[in-house]
Amino acid sequence: MKKINTLCQYNDPQGYICQEESNCSGYCYWHDSTIDKIGDEVKQALVDYVKAGGLTRGISLKHADLSYIDLVNHNNKIGYDFSYADFYRANLFGAHLFNIKLNKASLMKADLKNAKLNCANLKGTNLLGAKWKGCKIENIQIGRKLSQEYKAKNLLKKNKLEQAIDYFEQAEEIYRDLRKHSEQEGIFILAGKFIQKELTMRRMQMPKYSMKRITSKLVDLFCGYGEDPLRIVGISILLILFCAILYTFTGLNYQGEHLAYDPIKTPMDNFNFFLSSLYYSVVTFTTLGYGDFTPVGVSRAIAAIEAFTGSFTIALFVVVFVKKMTR
Repeated sequence: MKKINTLCQYNDPQGYICQEESNCSGYCYWHDSTIDKIGDEVKQALVDYVKAGGLTRGISLKHADLSYIDLVNHNNKIGYDFSYADFYRANLFGAHLFNIKLNKASLMKADLKNAKLNCANLKGTNLLGAKWKGCKIENIQIGRKLSQEYKAKNLLKKNKLEQAIDYFEQAEEIYRDLRKHSEQEGIFILAGKFIQKELTMRRMQMPKYSMKRITSKLVDLFCGYGEDPLRIVGISILLILFCAILYTFTGLNYQGEHLAYDPIKTPMDNFNFFLSSLYYSVVTFTTLGYGDFTPVGVSRAIAAIEAFTGSFTIALFVVVFVKKMTR
């Protein structure tokens, strides 16, 4: 009886369908996760399959020896698409993977030492336990969150705290590995982003209303764990404006005359006084204190708090800025 050829059953979440002939499992050789692909012939076979236009999304390459393989889509701006592919414990030592797309794929415990991953798209990729030594990662795209972060957030919504914390720990480990490797490669801007995410994942493992978690969140908001000096500038501007509004209503003393917002006065007069309050707020925040305006009543307490906060904030900005520049 003549055998009827059937197509591979692979169908990923984006609707891609494999056109290869299936085996007895219902999947083709590349999409069948039960087939052992640790042989020496797999590397060349994969290169031939890719160049022939085969569907590389979702293929299973667990434990495969792909050392020094060239998976660069030469003469094309768009790299090969290995989204949803499984490279668990694959040997990618020295592999050429420039501009490759690995969205929601798995590089768990893969050996990426000396590989070239420049411009790779790793959004949603499982990077847990990957070996990065010597790997080139300039301009890689990690995305806003790792796959472990999404899973952890979903588990928190279901009140599964222990499982969520486990995923946050995994995310922290991945960011720590990426941060260390970025520092070794001299990519300090990228390392700064990773350390922010690393410390954020650590914060998410702390008890929700603990003092440690609240303090960590404040440090993050204020300066991005020492990696974002512009946050300090933004908060400083907001504080200066907020205090200026308070001075407008609580009043200031100018040459013996008490000035404050008065609904009887014209809008222009009140606006002019707000500008004077803004000026006073700036000189108070920067601790210049020219003495032309002086606080009265409640304004004294506001000025004292602003002056203390201002001196601390300016010192913090200098420290964070110098840290960034010396990198």
